Amino acid sequence: MKPPFHAEHIGSFVRPQRLIEAARSHKAGKLDAAGFKAVQDDAIREIVAFQESIGLPSVTDGEFRRRSWSAGFIDAVEGFGLRDGTLGFKNESGVMGVASSPYAKTRLKRKHRIVADDYRFLKSVVKRGVPKVTIAAPDVMHWFLGPKAFDSSVYADREAFFEDLKNIYRQEIAELAAEGCTYLQLDDTALPCNCDPSARKDVVARGENPDELTRRYAVLFNQSIAKKPKDMSIAIHLCRGNLKGAWMAEGGYDPVADALFNQLNADVYCLEYDTERAGNFSPLRFVPKGKRVILGLVSTKTPVLEKKADLIARIKEAAKHVPLEQLGLSPQCGFSSGGGAGQTVTQDDTRRKLDLVLDVSREVWGSA
Repeated sequence: MKPPFHAEHIGSFVRPQRLIEAARSHKAGKLDAAGFKAVQDDAIREIVAFQESIGLPSVTDGEFRRRSWSAGFIDAVEGFGLRDGTLGFKNESGVMGVASSPYAKTRLKRKHRIVADDYRFLKSVVKRGVPKVTIAAPDVMHWFLGPKAFDSSVYADREAFFEDLKNIYRQEIAELAAEGCTYLQLDDTALPCNCDPSARKDVVARGENPDELTRRYAVLFNQSIAKKPKDMSIAIHLCRGNLKGAWMAEGGYDPVADALFNQLNADVYCLEYDTERAGNFSPLRFVPKGKRVILGLVSTKTPVLEKKADLIARIKEAAKHVPLEQLGLSPQCGFSSGGGAGQTVTQDDTRRKLDLVLDVSREVWGSA
C-alpha cells in the first residue's frame, strides 16, 4: 500500500478517559513520566487496532501524545510564547473567545524531536496500513499574529524568522525519513483562514497583503519539505478551525486555490468541505494532474451520520471540476483536534463515520 488513497482520515481520535485522567495526574505530579508514557503506549496500541479493524489504509497514533493538534510542535520547540490573535472560535451561538497563538519570544530551536519518536513507536505497532504522522504546518506559526509572530529584538524581519522555521522542519523531516516514514501530513489552518473576507481585512489592517502571504507560505512549505526523500508522500490538511464543534473562519478556497494547487508541492490535499462555510467546488478547477484531493465531506463537528447518497452526489459534483480518479473522501478534520473532555463525537460515532467513508470509497472508486 502506498498513498495517495481514496479513503482518508485526518489523524486525531477522541482520547479514552483513562488517558485524559493520566494526563491530569501527570500534570499534577501524581504520575511520573514513565507511568504516563505507559498509558499513552497502551492507548495508542488500542487506537491502531481500531483503525486496522475497520480497514483504514492510513493509520495514525490518534495524536494521543499531544495536548492538541498543534501543541506537539509548540511544546517541542524552544522559544515560543502565546499572544491573543484576532480570530476567535465560533459556534451557532456566537463567538466563544479569542484564540491564543504562538510567537517567537526567543530564537526558535528544537528542544527534542517533535514527532519522530512518536512515529517510531507507531510504526512498531502497525500491522496493516501505512503509518501516517501529522504535524502543524509552518505558516500556522505566523499567519494568526503576522508582524507580532516574533519579537523584533529576536528576529530582524519575517525572512529571518522563516529561516529558523524552515530549518526546524528540515531537521525533523530528516529524522522522520531515517525512521522510515513514508507519509507525512502538515495541518494548515492559516491558508483556509486567509480565505475569510473579514480575516483578510484584518491582514491588510496590520500592514500585510493576504495574497502575498499565500504565495510566501507556499514557498515556505516547499522550502520546509525540500530535502524529503522521494518515497515520502506529503499531504496538507486545510481546516478553518475545529474545537469541539466550533470553528474560526469561513469562505471558499478561491483566494488561495491557484497557489495552493500549483505552487505548493503537496501530493495530497485534504480539504474541509462539510459545510457551506467552505464554499463550492469550483476552486478545484486549478488542481493539476497527478495530485489527489480528499473531500472532507463527513463532519467531525456533529454525531449525526451523513447519508451515503448525499456524499456520492457531492463527489459527483466535485468531479465536474477535477477528474473523479483524483478525488477521495474523508472527515473534514480530526475527531479530537483539542484533547480533554467535552468532545462532540464518541468512539461509536467515529466508527460509524469512518465505516461510511470506506463504504462510499469502495462504491465510487472500487477501493479505499
